[in-house]
Amino acid sequence: MFEWLSDNRASLAAVIIIALVVMFVASIVIGRRQADRTAKDAVFGDPERTRGGWYWAVCGVAALMLIWFYFSWGMGRAFFPSAANELCQVAKIEEVLSPIKAQLPIGSRYYKSTLLVSRNADQLNEVEQAFPAEAFSAEETAELNAIVAEIRKLIANSSNPANVKPELQEELHRIAGEIEGLSDELRKGYAGLSPTPEALAQPKWGVTRDEIPILPMTARGVMFDDVASKAGGVTDAFEKARNVIPANDEIIADVKARLDAIKVANETGSFEPRIAKLRDDYVKAVERIYRRLDDGTIFPADSLQTINDAIVGLDTAVDDAMGGLAWTKKLVLPGQGVVKSRTQCTEQGSARWLPKPTDVVATLLRLANPDVQGDGGYKGVPLLWWKWLPIADVVGFFVPDWIADVWPGEYSRHGADGSITPNFKDKLLAFARGDVNLGAIPVLDGHLWDSLFRVLVALFLGILLGVPLGLFMGVSKFFKSFFDPMIELYRPVPPLAWAPLILTIFGIQDDGKIFLLFMVAFAIMVISARTGASGTQLSKIRASHSLGASTGQILRHVILPNAMPEILTGVRIAIGVCWGTLVAAEMLAGTTGIGFIENIARTVSDYELIWVTILIMGVLGLVFDLMMRWVIAKVIPWRGKG
Repeated sequence: MFEWLSDNRASLAAVIIIALVVMFVASIVIGRRQADRTAKDAVFGDPERTRGGWYWAVCGVAALMLIWFYFSWGMGRAFFPSAANELCQVAKIEEVLSPIKAQLPIGSRYYKSTLLVSRNADQLNEVEQAFPAEAFSAEETAELNAIVAEIRKLIANSSNPANVKPELQEELHRIAGEIEGLSDELRKGYAGLSPTPEALAQPKWGVTRDEIPILPMTARGVMFDDVASKAGGVTDAFEKARNVIPANDEIIADVKARLDAIKVANETGSFEPRIAKLRDDYVKAVERIYRRLDDGTIFPADSLQTINDAIVGLDTAVDDAMGGLAWTKKLVLPGQGVVKSRTQCTEQGSARWLPKPTDVVATLLRLANPDVQGDGGYKGVPLLWWKWLPIADVVGFFVPDWIADVWPGEYSRHGADGSITPNFKDKLLAFARGDVNLGAIPVLDGHLWDSLFRVLVALFLGILLGVPLGLFMGVSKFFKSFFDPMIELYRPVPPLAWAPLILTIFGIQDDGKIFLLFMVAFAIMVISARTGASGTQLSKIRASHSLGASTGQILRHVILPNAMPEILTGVRIAIGVCWGTLVAAEMLAGTTGIGFIENIARTVSDYELIWVTILIMGVLGLVFDLMMRWVIAKVIPWRGKG
């Protein structure tokens, strides 16, 4: 069942998108009707006015999902399933012709030869201006100036159309003619073409790790693929073309001989270290420029005009042959389109880092599969499942070993025959270490549970210790003055600043992560409880005193209820901060948890898995927040109604 859904995720996405559009439109219609009904009774600022409105929630979720489907190319894959494969074949043409286009003012403003001439001329000017006269003799100075002048002749000779060999001109015209032939082939269309059985047997778009099938799966794709194959020979011929000029051969040999003579003088001469370095650096700078000019890659601009015109014509023919595919690319495949690189085609733009919703769900289902032997879970650990936990492990975690140490007596020793008879002290130590068989209980297990366990334990400890301290700091001068500097000293420090230190002390086990989260939750709960306690109206406290209430009764029945809104708000904040801190801590050090999964996915650029972890964290955050809203509504129903 899951395999069928995975293979047909594009069709499933089409159904979901249509449903989302219907939900979006329907929610707007219902929302407008409800607004018209309550327009006369609504009072701006009334908290009751914000209750309900489920239709606007549906509208927001539907809009968000539609945006996600659009920018992830989910809509394109759902309604145009062959578009990516056809664009892949178009990208093959672009990839094959890229060496030719790199020489032409198509992708940039200038011919590459123009840029080479400009760069080398500028560098020659810089070399002349930076000439270290004190490092060379008058004869050497004249020789180096002559070498620079010869190098300038190389540039001038290569740029002069009159120096181009007839053979090169014929070759360039032949290459331009072949490119025009490719354009004619595209204009003929793809009638009579059909994909091979091997191509049709490829997995669908987005089903496997290689998202886009590489072989053409449509007749139009076959046409583009054939043109790309023939364009490869054209590109090879162009790359072999060189503007080799006989006059330059003589200059190259002369410059090489002159530079070698000066290099020999540098090696055999006796110079001060500073002077020697100046001489070597200058000669190397001149030689670098010269070596870039001896390979015949500079062409006169006019000599490449025919090829430039042919490439422009081929691009026009490609656009015409694309037909409706061009509109599909513009409307439902935002971004740079598809790019061919080596052996695969990849989606560019937002679709590269924003996986499609159905792909994220497929990855989530794979993670949620508890069968770790069957490629479920992650790194041999399920996402969320259960296991049998020995009770002794729980006892060993909570009972310290020193209980056995303080028990009177000594630990047993081996006898003369090598036998050992454990006494009560030995049994107590085994109990504290969890080495006693006490049975087992079923408990939750997996990456998700490990992260939840760390957050819940730390949050519980933070509330248990932070709320009482905050209340006392709000009513006691001693507690406030004594503990306030301690709290404010570490509270502003980012949690991740403590993480390396805490993880070094406690290791990568749960102890360090829980303690780090406890520090975060504890500070938030202290501040929240203190703020709530100190904000209690003095009239309420005096009224309680006048009625004979004790200090404990005032604290329990007046100050604590007054502080509850702040405390519960602090819990909501602490949950979010703890969750974010935990993920960061798990990314720094850990072998399980949501942060651990995201860290590994980040290192291998597995965007689908990254978005799965983000989705899990967001859903858990929403669930926690909904739970806190329910708790607040039950515990302090009077809030906002005074």
